[in-house]
Amino acid sequence: MTKRALTILLASPRGFCAGVNRAIHIVEEALRRYGRPVYVRHEIVHNRYVVHSLEAQGAVFVEELDEVPNGRPVVFSAHGVPKTVPAAAEARGMFYLDATCPLVTKVHHEAARHVIDDRQIIMIGHSGHPEVVGTMGQVPAGNIILVETPEQAAAIVPTPGKRLAYITQTTLSVDDTAGIVTILRRRFPDIEGPHKEDICYATTNRQQAIKAIAPKCEAVLVIGAPNSSNSRRLVEVAASAGCPRSYLVQRADEIDWSWLDGITRLGVSAGASAPEVLVDEVLDACRERFTLTIEEVSVTRETVTFKLPAELST
Repeated sequence: MTKRALTILLASPRGFCAGVNRAIHIVEEALRRYGRPVYVRHEIVHNRYVVHSLEAQGAVFVEELDEVPNGRPVVFSAHGVPKTVPAAAEARGMFYLDATCPLVTKVHHEAARHVIDDRQIIMIGHSGHPEVVGTMGQVPAGNIILVETPEQAAAIVPTPGKRLAYITQTTLSVDDTAGIVTILRRRFPDIEGPHKEDICYATTNRQQAIKAIAPKCEAVLVIGAPNSSNSRRLVEVAASAGCPRSYLVQRADEIDWSWLDGITRLGVSAGASAPEVLVDEVLDACRERFTLTIEEVSVTRETVTFKLPAELST
């Protein structure tokens, strides 16, 4: 049977960012130096393929420090942790490595500075996300008001007379966040924002790349985990940019091929915690069913790298 022609517009940048690369290398280097097992508190990044790959090398993923035996190293995930977590590790005499993305650490420092300056903080982010939990846990309870929607931004009532500042989760939709910031600035003209935008370069670049391909496509596949904020935002951005048939899949075996019935142009991208091997897997699965033409659409070239912690760089 003759295969139907399909053109794939492949978004670039896509996939791993510098923070994810650093976090994975921290676990791998810890395994090399200290042997197995190395414990990791929470998923190191939100991708099951990555987690399973590290488990095969000897990493053990846990949710709480109580699950880590004495004498074994523990790594904190790229999303960051509340201050109480390293404090508890130190109280137990545990050796830990912090894989928090440096761009998340930047937001932590902003929050701490605002408290020192006696400002009440409004954080734009998603309730319960590990990054938000970690950031809110950098300062005493009650100093941060979490805002998730424009409606909440329009309704919040800060402490009367208190100076205000806002910070954001690093993996949000750039456009949605800008809308919320506009509301906050209209309501509170003197509110202080970050000197450099909190949404990270990788989130911004991947959203710009998918905006470049979505209007030209009849469907878009984003490769990423359902608990990955930046991956879910890519699906939303693709839909709002002109391609409502946009879907999130973790791997090729999750594709419902009826999604592609009758289409001739498919967009493909991957969230910042999804490895390129999964993109190749999706392309191979498409190649089995279609005669492919692949066009890579690049909006920028990324050169950012982050150093490993001092404990692993000597």
